[in-house]
Amino acid sequence: MSNVPGLALYQYMSCPYCARVRAAMESLGVEIELRDTRMNPDFSDEVFAATGRFTVPVLRIESEEGAVEWLPESLDIIAYLQNRFA
Repeated sequence: MSNVPGLALYQYMSCPYCARVRAAMESLGVEIELRDTRMNPDFSDEVFAATGRFTVPVLRIESEEGAVEWLPESLDIIAYLQNRFA
């Protein structure tokens, strides 16, 4: 299984909401690049610049045309993944 192009999940391992999203990814068989905001402060800065908050999880969605959308909130991310990959 390889990473889905255009998707990156900003998260950290001990975050329970992030764990919920990772579990949904696993159940759907979807592998998304994980960007750990606790291990890499640049990732945390990217989340803040995009959303105005430091909270995770946030899914970064880049279209084939290069447009970028930031999707916060674990339940919204899971709904997006289910709609796209289920």
